[in-house]
Amino acid sequence: MFFSKDLKKIKNINHCFFSRKNGLSTGIYSSLNCGKGSGDNKQNVIKNLEIVSYKMNTKLNKLILMNQTHSNKVIVVSKDNIKNKIFNSDALITNIKGIVLGVLTADCVPIILYDKRYKTIGCIHAGWKGAYNGIIENTISQFKKLGKKNNIYASIGPCIGQGSYEVGEEFYEKFIDEIIDNHQFFKKTVNNKFLFNIKGYVTHKLESNGVKNIDIIERDTFKDVNNFYSYRRSQKLKEADYGRCISTICLKT
Repeated sequence: MFFSKDLKKIKNINHCFFSRKNGLSTGIYSSLNCGKGSGDNKQNVIKNLEIVSYKMNTKLNKLILMNQTHSNKVIVVSKDNIKNKIFNSDALITNIKGIVLGVLTADCVPIILYDKRYKTIGCIHAGWKGAYNGIIENTISQFKKLGKKNNIYASIGPCIGQGSYEVGEEFYEKFIDEIIDNHQFFKKTVNNKFLFNIKGYVTHKLESNGVKNIDIIERDTFKDVNNFYSYRRSQKLKEADYGRCISTICLKT
């Protein structure tokens, strides 16, 4: 379990970036796999989500997850839609107390947010595609609809590190075509590939959209086998599948 040093100081929220430890799944999913879309035993996944809910001082029916598709879609969870079973989005926002927002990752960047002025929470699933296509901008835009002078705190959770994230020239050119300054998030390798700093990229996106209070948990999900699942590591090892870690935030009742 990992925590934001800034968010931990705020008394009216709970949050956690959960590791893969202390769950019930076995094998490649060992052990706190929270990915319903994985090939893991479904009952084990449900029990793992119950463990997460307990750690967040709530029940499973108060834990809201997304059907994540690397989109730029944001959903505001309200009293009108809270009973929906499926939220097709890659970011959630709410000001409802007692419910837990969750994001699943296995190398992508989990971001949790809290607006101290308007007592509103959010979470973002930021893979390269969603980040490139505006999931961060769209989420902050929704926060700004609450009113002026937002005071947003953002915590960037464990994700793949730059040294582990090799991409090709076409990928690099795509980002340079967006903004030439994006070159700062890439390092060229000796084999004409590039190492992508996705953590730096999403941090820059947050800063560019007015978020001043940002802290980062410096963990590389690819390298830290004991604590995190990793899509890229599973591909390298030719494993059949991979688990998903969960990151959560809620407003206390």
